[in-house]
Amino acid sequence: MFNIGDKIAHPMHGAGVIDGIEVKRINGVTREYYILKMPVGGMLVMIPVDNCEDIGVRPIIDERQADKIMEAIASIEIDMSQNWNRRYRENMLRIKSGDLIEVARVVKGLMARDAERGLSTGERKMLRSAKQILISEIVLSKHATYEEIEEKINAVMI
Repeated sequence: MFNIGDKIAHPMHGAGVIDGIEVKRINGVTREYYILKMPVGGMLVMIPVDNCEDIGVRPIIDERQADKIMEAIASIEIDMSQNWNRRYRENMLRIKSGDLIEVARVVKGLMARDAERGLSTGERKMLRSAKQILISEIVLSKHATYEEIEEKINAVMI
């Protein structure tokens, strides 16, 4: 169980800080929820306490791991299907894995594809989401600003 103030990562929303733990009744079911405050935009995400493990919620990486991921991005090999549906499904599975290297692979692949051919609306949205997931966790790990980390990531993605 996490506590208020803990920094955690949600595979589909990115990293944030637990702002509170509340009991809510939704659809006739009373449960405890973590109130996760995201560092960018101040969005709040409610996560059922008893589903955290199933969802893939975990503590954020430490600063050393964040540095390793930043260093590894340049050498990530991208291999994306030419078929839009298959590529979208594969990228979604990578994002849902919660593995930041896999999320970085999605970001790098979509950025390269955008530079070559442009992206569909769905893939553009996926790129924004994957980038936010990747950057939000590194921001919290390294105590940096979103803009600083985004600039560094953009520089090594090329």
